[in-house]
Amino acid sequence: MADKKNYYDILGVDKNATPDQIKSAYRKLAKQYHPDFHPGDAAAAEKFKEINEANETLSDENKRKQYDYELEHPGMSGFGGMGGAGGMGGFEDIISSMFGGFGGFGGRQSAPQRSRGADIEQTVRLSFLDAIKGCSKEISYFRNEPCKSCSGTGAKNGTAFTTCSKCGGSGRVKYQQDTIFGRTIQVGACPDCNGTGKKITDRCPDCKGVGYTRKQTSFTINIPAGVDNDSSLRKRGYGQASANGGECGDLYVYFRIEPHRLLVRRDKDLFVTVPISYRTACVGGKIQVPAVDDMVELTIPAGTASGTRFTLRGKGVKTVNGTGSLFVTVEIDIPTRLSRDQIKKIDEFEDSVQLKSCNNMQKFSSDVSSLYGAKIDKQ
Repeated sequence: MADKKNYYDILGVDKNATPDQIKSAYRKLAKQYHPDFHPGDAAAAEKFKEINEANETLSDENKRKQYDYELEHPGMSGFGGMGGAGGMGGFEDIISSMFGGFGGFGGRQSAPQRSRGADIEQTVRLSFLDAIKGCSKEISYFRNEPCKSCSGTGAKNGTAFTTCSKCGGSGRVKYQQDTIFGRTIQVGACPDCNGTGKKITDRCPDCKGVGYTRKQTSFTINIPAGVDNDSSLRKRGYGQASANGGECGDLYVYFRIEPHRLLVRRDKDLFVTVPISYRTACVGGKIQVPAVDDMVELTIPAGTASGTRFTLRGKGVKTVNGTGSLFVTVEIDIPTRLSRDQIKKIDEFEDSVQLKSCNNMQKFSSDVSSLYGAKIDKQ
């Protein structure tokens, strides 16, 4: 295994990483090194190829088990001392039962392993209300689509190919090597057919033998109500085509939500700050509060302090996990410019209000008196 790449290191994940962690790491790296973002960069193209190769193995449960076994048993050594071709008989049976027989070594022939096409990510911007209520959007992007002329085989009319003679159509061959530790066996992609199991005799004129063509894909996507920033939708088979006839990757649509001028969203709850008059704060009253679809009425009790928060349940965002609440914070709107006559009336008003009727001022005055020995009549 010393001469093989460490797929875990390539994706930057631990050997015990979960499928979701592997998928997340792959998507991040694939987006970072995608050839579309690095045109003509051979190093980025090679890195992208390594990332896809690692994901192809680690995202498949059976392939990952086989890879982990080879990782823990380099060269499958430990069978040394069997000596000669005669001693390989039992070991060949084990290999054939594990891998189905490759490259003319006997056993049943297995189907060639086809790589999966890369996933594609697209970002869609939505207005605040479209995200909450749901909508339909037209998606348009370029991708590698399976060639219709050859059905993704790369061969003219999809038939101009023969079975690879080196691997017998399996796409895999075994390599055997004698070392000081004994004879080792390794299995890899057939170099003659690149793991496809077939040799093209006449290339498809439309795709030049690669099995896919670069085209623009457009369709309408229905976005459900309640999507939020970084949430996504997946459309199977709308990613990049595979280079050897395997299944296409998937399309992941991510959302970026434009902010609202008044409302702030946190998950399924909405928050808004509403100014109220000094009179309403003192004697109470009814105010109109902005919500998702329209204004709603909120009753303000007498003696409401600035910064008080009210909760209107069921007036938030409707999602599959329930409907959130609308949280309303009121702030007393203090006038910044007053005439002399207005200031005089305020002074008269304060003189008419007894200190004991203002609980906060009364407590503050008591604390000041006990701490500083001073008395506050009015401020």
